[in-house]
Amino acid sequence: MPQTLLLAEDDRAIRHALERALTLEGYQVTAVADGVEALAQAHKSPPDVLVLDVMMPGIDGLQVCRVLRAEGDRTPILMLTALVETADRIAGLDAGADDYVVKPFDVEEVFARLRALLRRTSSTTGTASAAGTTGPGAPAPGVREPEPPADRLLTAAGLRMDPQARRAWRGGRELELTRTEFELLELLVRNAGIVLDHSTIYDRIWGYDFGPGSKNLAVYVGYLRRKLDEPGAPQLIHTVRGVGYVLRED
Repeated sequence: MPQTLLLAEDDRAIRHALERALTLEGYQVTAVADGVEALAQAHKSPPDVLVLDVMMPGIDGLQVCRVLRAEGDRTPILMLTALVETADRIAGLDAGADDYVVKPFDVEEVFARLRALLRRTSSTTGTASAAGTTGPGAPAPGVREPEPPADRLLTAAGLRMDPQARRAWRGGRELELTRTEFELLELLVRNAGIVLDHSTIYDRIWGYDFGPGSKNLAVYVGYLRRKLDEPGAPQLIHTVRGVGYVLRED
């Protein structure tokens, strides 16, 4: 069965061109022109992945993303944006998006990012089911499970992570992380004290290197720092200029 994709883009030319390209790539595409239609379609027939334009009339892509995440919908979301400032990209991540592509974009980049999102979704769904975090035995929404046994946790620099349940803590505070943020933090924790270069991180998290001009990794690191850092506590993720990033507690 082809994977289903919901595309929301108000620019008719972009919407039609992208719908055709994605269909030729093998996706079963439903294309809509605004956020209201996107929410209605997502509720009616949940897709495997969403592609949302940020700037749409009425309900924009960020609002669609926020609504779905508030409802507990974890479907991977790729944002299309003409906004290039870091703050704009962070707004998309803050809304719950998993990745973004800046317009004008190469359609091959869209394909690659979708493949990476769907690979991660496939692997995490299986892990979550095996860990008992879905289905009839799952906790009620808003109810936190107790921390798992210590021997199931990854620990480094005052952080604790449970890869099976996709949960993480700093001290007594549980971190609310998106899928991509969790995977980035897990990679850093597993390699605590080791400087990871940009290419290695891109390959491990996204499956391909965006090139030296990309700010994608810097945006995610910045957003992850905002969730990790605490007043009076040492910073955990350090930038090694010209190389990459390292997790350590100085």
